[in-house]
Amino acid sequence: MKFKVAGVDSLIIEFGEVISPETHRLVMKNYEILKPHFLEVTPSYTTVLVKYGIDRTYEDALESIKSMLVKDVQEEICFSEPVIIPAFYDESVGYDLKRVAEYHKISIKEVIKRHSSKIYDVYAIGFLPGFAYMGIVDIPTPRIPPRSEVAKGSVGIAGEQTGIYPMKSPGGWNIIARTYKEMFSEKIEGFSLLKVGDRVKFEPVSRAEFINRGGEID
Repeated sequence: MKFKVAGVDSLIIEFGEVISPETHRLVMKNYEILKPHFLEVTPSYTTVLVKYGIDRTYEDALESIKSMLVKDVQEEICFSEPVIIPAFYDESVGYDLKRVAEYHKISIKEVIKRHSSKIYDVYAIGFLPGFAYMGIVDIPTPRIPPRSEVAKGSVGIAGEQTGIYPMKSPGGWNIIARTYKEMFSEKIEGFSLLKVGDRVKFEPVSRAEFINRGGEID
């Protein structure tokens, strides 16, 4: 566990160097512990950012934080129900389904099975509003040269992570599916459907359901 200054009234706690479900559990456990005691507490992949305020010194905040932190999660974890994301896996919307299959020397059907059979943790929200970085995928695939436009709702893989484009955007993720689900909207509480700490499962849907629920095919 490491501590770093992150500004005049903030510090970062590092819980590990490798992204993993175990480290993520530790991050989220300590986030819940610290959240009521500081101005802002923000979890991410392997870190927690704590904003303690200019009325406190770094040394005082650090001592307080150290007294609260847990170094492992020993008790049984009560997982929340995963957020279900309906996904239409098809080459008409999954531009890179074949590429991912060929990269791993498996069938497209197997790509779909592997991607949709896991429950993913949301590690961070970035580079677009509501874009959730999730992991860890069983079929890690290198990024590709960015496209000038990726359709809203596109489900992609980059390295060991998977994500959903909440809006039309340039991007270099391998696109394997598309969802009709709104990921970012003023109609959603907090605007973003997903937040750090959520768990997500993709559920394959048919072309008919995808279109009937408002999905668009290029």
